[in-house]
Amino acid sequence: MMQKKRSVIITALLLAALFISSGLLRHCGRDENHLFEAYTDHLFCQEVAGSTISLHYTLKNPSAFGIEHTPVSFGSYTSDTDAVCAASENALSALRSYDRRRLSKKNRLTYDILEYYFELSAKLAPYTLYGEPLAPLTGAQSQLPVLLSEYQFFSRADIDTYLELLTKTPEYFRSILEFEQARSKAGLFMASYSADDIIQECQAFIDMADQNYLYSSFEERLDTTELSEEEKKAYIETNSAYIKDYIFPAYSELKDGIAALRDTGKNPNGLCHLPDGRKYYELLVASETGSSRTIPELQQLTQKQMISDLSDMQKILSPTAEDSSVSSDLFKTQGTILKDPEPASILAELKSNLKDHFPDPPKVNTQIKYVQKSMEEYLSPAFYMIPAIDNSTENVIYINQGHLPDDLSLFTTLAHEGYPGHLYQTTYFADKDPALIRNLLNFGGYTEGWATYSEMMSYYYAPISNEQATLMQKNSSIILGLYALADMGIHYEGWTLIEAISFFRSYGITDTDTIETIYDLIIADPANYLKYYIGYVEFLELKKDAIEKWDDDFTQKKFHTAVLDIGPAPFGLLHKNILDDK
Repeated sequence: MMQKKRSVIITALLLAALFISSGLLRHCGRDENHLFEAYTDHLFCQEVAGSTISLHYTLKNPSAFGIEHTPVSFGSYTSDTDAVCAASENALSALRSYDRRRLSKKNRLTYDILEYYFELSAKLAPYTLYGEPLAPLTGAQSQLPVLLSEYQFFSRADIDTYLELLTKTPEYFRSILEFEQARSKAGLFMASYSADDIIQECQAFIDMADQNYLYSSFEERLDTTELSEEEKKAYIETNSAYIKDYIFPAYSELKDGIAALRDTGKNPNGLCHLPDGRKYYELLVASETGSSRTIPELQQLTQKQMISDLSDMQKILSPTAEDSSVSSDLFKTQGTILKDPEPASILAELKSNLKDHFPDPPKVNTQIKYVQKSMEEYLSPAFYMIPAIDNSTENVIYINQGHLPDDLSLFTTLAHEGYPGHLYQTTYFADKDPALIRNLLNFGGYTEGWATYSEMMSYYYAPISNEQATLMQKNSSIILGLYALADMGIHYEGWTLIEAISFFRSYGITDTDTIETIYDLIIADPANYLKYYIGYVEFLELKKDAIEKWDDDFTQKKFHTAVLDIGPAPFGLLHKNILDDK
C-alpha cells in the first residue's frame, strides 16, 4: 500500500523554472512547443539531479539525458518558508511565460498539470513547517533502508556512489532534525506518542545489528556484478564499516534528537487545533487526493458510497434474497483458497484477467521480495518500487508477510501492487513516452486511488463465489470509508480519541486498542488514508459520468484506456480530458 515517493523538492524545481524563464532557452527558429519541451526537460534534469537517490531510481543511465558529475547527496529539508514562497511564485510566473494556446494537445496537458501543481504548491508554501518527514510507516526513517537495499548496481561507479551515499546519512538526518527543531520552535512538533513510535522504529532498526538487511542486500547486489572475489570482499568490508560508522550512528542521533524534542509538542490531536490548521488540512487533502471537492463535500461523497456499499451487502444477507441460505459465513475465507498461492502465480493469474477489460500491458520482469521479519511491524503490508523510466521493464514488489494473514489478502494486495494496480499503471504509462517532468509529479489520489480501484475489482477475480466477493469487497470499501471519515473528523472537525472511539463503536468496531492505533496513525500522517479512498471513489464517480455520457459506446476497456493514457493527474483534469473534450 506504499509507493516509493518521488515528491518534488520544491526549491530546486522552482529555481530551475526561474532559471529557464530568464529566456536562456529562447532563440530564433524554435516554436512554442520546442521551447516548452526544452523548459520541461531542463526542469526534469535540474530536479532529478538534486538527490542521488532520486537520480538513481529515476534514471538508469543519467548521461543519456545529459546529466553527469552530480554531487552525492540525499538532499535536505529546508525550514526557510520565505524562500519556498518566493520560489513558488517564481515557478508559476515561469510556466505562464509560455503561450498555452500555441501548444500541442500533449503539451497543453503537461502545462495544465504543472499549473495545477505549482498553484497548489504556492498555496502550501506558507505551511512548509506543517509537513512531517517522520511519519510512522511512510516517513524517511522507514523508507530510507528499503531505498538503500534496492539501490541497484549497474556499474562499479554505482557501487562507489552508493558507499559514498552511506557516509551522507548523518548529515541528511541532521537536516531532518533541524527541520523538526524548527517545527518545535514554531509549536508544530508531533504528538509525544508519535515521537515514541519514531523512537521505537529507530531503535528496532539499530537492534538488528549484524542481521540488518543492508548487509545481506549489499552482498546480493554484488553477486550480479562481474567483480572478482577479492574486489567483492573489499567492497563488503567497506560496506560493513560504513553501516557501523554512519548508518547506525545516524539512526541513533535521530532517535536521541526526537527524544529530546518529545515533550515539546503542543497538540496531541488533529491539525485543526493548530493555528490556521484547518486551512492547511484543506490544502493538504487537495494535494494528496487531487480532488477539487471541499471537505464537507468529500464527507458527503464518502457517506454516499458507504450507504451504497451497505445496501449491496444487505441485499445478499437479507433473508428475502433468492438464496436464503447465504449468510455471514460468506465472510470467512481463512485457510487456503488458491490452487497455487505463490506470488508469481497470483500475478500471472491477475495479469490474465486484464484481457478484454484493459489495454494490453507492456512486457516486464517482476521480482517478489519479502520484508525482513524484524521490520514487519514497521512497514506497510506491501509496496511497489517504481522502476527507472529508462529501465521500466525491471520491477520489484515487496510483501510484508506479517500483515497478510490469508490467501485472499495476498491475492488482493498483489492486485493493488501489481495487476491491474501500481505495476501495470506505472509501466503502461511509461510505455506512452510522457513528458519527463511528469515522472516527478506526485498525484497520490490518482496512483493510490487506481491501485485501490484495482484491489476492489480483484475480489471478483478470486476463486470465491460472486456473493462472497461482493460481501468482501464492499466490506473492505466500507472500512476504508470509515478511515477516511475518521481522518476528516480528526483533522477537520477536531475529534479527540474519545470521539473517535465513539464513532468507530457506532459501526460495530469496539476494540479500544485497535481504534487507538488507527487514531495514532491518522494523527501522524494526515490525509494518507484519503489518497486511497477518495482516489478510489473519484474513479467510481468518473466512471459513472463516462457511462452516462458515452451511453452504448461505454466499455470497461475504453474507460480504463482513457484513464491510463492520461496518467497521473488531478481528477478535474481527468474529467476534462476524458469527457469534456469528447
